[in-house]
Amino acid sequence: MSRLIVISNRVSAPDGSTSGAQGGLAVALQAALREMGGIWFGWSGELTDEFTGQINFQRNEGVTTATIDLEAQDVDEYYNGYANRTLWPLFHYRIDLAEFERSFAGGYQRVNERFAETVRPLIEPDDVLWVQDYHMFPLGQELRRRGCKNNRIGFFLHIPWPPRRLLSALPEAHQLIETLFAYDVIGFHTQEWMESFIDFARAEMEAVVSPGGVLRIGYKSVQLVVAPIGIDATEFAALAASDKARDSYEQMRRSADGRTMIVGVDRLDYSKGLEERFLAYERFLNENPAERKEVFLLQIAPPSRASVESYQRIRSGLEGVSGRINGAHADLDWVPIRYVNQGYPRDVLAGVYRAARIGLVTPLRDGMNLVAKEYVAAQDPEDPGVLILSRFAGAAVQMEQAVLVNPYSVEEVSDAILLALRMPRDERIARWRALMDGVEQEDVIWWRKRFADALMAVPEPV
Repeated sequence: MSRLIVISNRVSAPDGSTSGAQGGLAVALQAALREMGGIWFGWSGELTDEFTGQINFQRNEGVTTATIDLEAQDVDEYYNGYANRTLWPLFHYRIDLAEFERSFAGGYQRVNERFAETVRPLIEPDDVLWVQDYHMFPLGQELRRRGCKNNRIGFFLHIPWPPRRLLSALPEAHQLIETLFAYDVIGFHTQEWMESFIDFARAEMEAVVSPGGVLRIGYKSVQLVVAPIGIDATEFAALAASDKARDSYEQMRRSADGRTMIVGVDRLDYSKGLEERFLAYERFLNENPAERKEVFLLQIAPPSRASVESYQRIRSGLEGVSGRINGAHADLDWVPIRYVNQGYPRDVLAGVYRAARIGLVTPLRDGMNLVAKEYVAAQDPEDPGVLILSRFAGAAVQMEQAVLVNPYSVEEVSDAILLALRMPRDERIARWRALMDGVEQEDVIWWRKRFADALMAVPEPV
């Protein structure tokens, strides 16, 4: 039986915790590794003075992880640079924030080569390889060059794929996309993003696509598949019923003091549309004075990528906006926005979600957004809350029964908040039931199987 080799920027090893601190992707990949055997390989998150390629092995709960340390220059150029200051903003349609520096591109290529060189001795002829996300575009090509000619190698992109005109701004776009034809299967969250990939390959590289989703350039071909990721719905529902979730639910209910809570949970990132969200909530307060002291917004936004300047500006800007809104609207016994810059375990969040009448998920652009699905899974079936969801999140394709909004329109989001607050219980239940059916049916295990089936269907080389 073939082993599975998972390769990603970072590795998430099982820790035996019952708090559900790990995300759905980690849970799904760990389950696949237990089933097939194999290794999860990636960066340890640690620095070394000189790259040696030394691998640190660990085995926890049936999952073997293999990690390497990187030099500070590697992290600056590959991770903070090309991945997060070039590709991330560009792929989230923020060309105004993208930085194009040759040293970034060089470091990105160097680290992918180091990954390939280091993991290659661990790969056996029958192993199946699954490469994760935008940090690793060229890795498949580098592995093929090092002798992995006959291994099935798949790639999954967890972020949006931008339109051709935007992608053309990347100086090395043609070369980077050409490396993807070393993979056997490429997965996307939505049909739209797969079609954007096809559009670039057709227009810029003269590729042809067959009705079955096989894209060809010359003698190279790759199978394309749409496979939106989900959460482990059963596991998250169990978290929502746990003691910690009940405690956090009761804590939030007491803290609300009879008021209605709106919740947002997002990593601190410009793609999440947090400033636009705050401004829409401010408009709601201004236009609905009768509701003013009856609601509050809890925004949980743990910091990320603190060394990247654009993220420092985001934090400073949000602190200013939230402070201004609170200064203008707060009273002795009420603060309109509770803005928290730290993260919480998923079992604690499950209780917070359940206590919130509205889940406000309004990214400007997002690959999937699993918070939307977690919010739905945490609800009380007899009295569920309402999900307000950006049309530009990948999840919107599957979650049409949410209140879908344009996150750039403060009027539309403000109106949606009022609609959700006044929505009758029967309608809330009907919307929630339809959403929950989708969350349960197209969960993270369904996602893994859909992609794995496509990869295993690739004919073995003769």
